[in-house]
Amino acid sequence: MHISEGFLPLFWCIFWYILAIPFVIWGARNVSKIYRERPEQKLTLAVAGAFIFVLSSLKLPSVTGSTSHPTGTGLAAILYGPATTALLSTIVLVFQALLLAHGGITTLGADVFSMGIVGPAVGYFAFKLLRSLRVRIGVQVFAVAVLSDLMTYVVTSLQLALAYPATGGVQESFIIFLGVFLVTQIPLAIAEGILFTIFFDYLSKSRPKLIAQQFGD
Repeated sequence: MHISEGFLPLFWCIFWYILAIPFVIWGARNVSKIYRERPEQKLTLAVAGAFIFVLSSLKLPSVTGSTSHPTGTGLAAILYGPATTALLSTIVLVFQALLLAHGGITTLGADVFSMGIVGPAVGYFAFKLLRSLRVRIGVQVFAVAVLSDLMTYVVTSLQLALAYPATGGVQESFIIFLGVFLVTQIPLAIAEGILFTIFFDYLSKSRPKLIAQQFGD
């Protein structure tokens, strides 16, 4: 979920900006290094960003008037790591906020932190773990997509719970928000995992050298 413009109190807008900015700067340095040392990967980097933009722009109605959508961050997380994914997600979220009224500038820090940082980081480390266990590649990429998607909504639920705690406190509010999102997000995450697995298989066949280089094979 992209948190809509003006939905978070000022304190939390600033708080999430402060947490997100260091990761975006780190990602900018990584991208600069890729452009300098591996210019042949510019196109693939652009494809990873486009994958995020297209999938995360697909707003689908959820319950209680909210919306759900895929995140598309799994490809960038696998190929370039969570820091670079944070920068790509930031660029995507800025364009969506300005051109599609999807999300917002005041809530950009919160959206980047959930969709561009925590979600991809969890997917990336899950990928590394499954790879070390020699799990089939199809299972690896499916898990990355699903976990990146679901963790984005776990963090978003926490962000909303902190900003709007229920009578029983933040924990109760968190459970309520997460329960609302997971009704539609679980099947969406599974669908994204299937789509990502198919796309990754195509990418591995069309650009095998890139996959081998990134995976150290």
